[in-house]
Amino acid sequence: MEFTTVAGLGGIGFVAAALAVNLLYVRARLPLPMSAEKIDAVEEAFATVGRALPRPSTLAPAMWLCLTVFAAGLLGVLWRGGAGPQAWALIGFAGVLMQNATFTLIEALRFGMAAAATHSRGTTAGLWGTSNVLFGFNQVFLAAALLGFSIAGADAGLLADWTAWLGYVSATLLFVSASAGPYNVDGAGRIAVVGLIGWLGWAVWIISCSVALLGR
Repeated sequence: MEFTTVAGLGGIGFVAAALAVNLLYVRARLPLPMSAEKIDAVEEAFATVGRALPRPSTLAPAMWLCLTVFAAGLLGVLWRGGAGPQAWALIGFAGVLMQNATFTLIEALRFGMAAAATHSRGTTAGLWGTSNVLFGFNQVFLAAALLGFSIAGADAGLLADWTAWLGYVSATLLFVSASAGPYNVDGAGRIAVVGLIGWLGWAVWIISCSVALLGR
């Protein structure tokens, strides 16, 4: 099987896994970063979550692996060395790697909050604030991935015009949302809808890029 085919399947697999993980967290009634939940409600949710906490996290390694393979496939197709426009693919790949690293920490913080809420509730607020700000800042890495791969993909003729423009618009929304990260420490994301729209654009963009890779 060609690596581009594997990469295309990886992109689709990432989007499917990401949606499944978020659905599982909603079913477990766990507060998501920037959900504007009060700290008392956050502590209660994490104190009573029990075995529902690790279930969605079992999908996280597969999700990050799929995204890395997808990004590596795009990088392999788009960058052939040199410093031309296609070198922007390096920015895209770096953004994906940073996103994975940051979200690994955010995922681990959920377990820290569960332990804190059970044994020492006074520390939950600090962990919750850290998770919220990290979640906000993480959007800049998604923006870098979208911007880098969209510029390189458009220059190489891999991406349709609408896909490239979707990447630029989603990158802008995510960057704006990331810039508001310091104001999200209490979970009240004042422009959270901007980041949500940007993330949905990112998911559609990945599907479009995956189809392009599968078609090579």
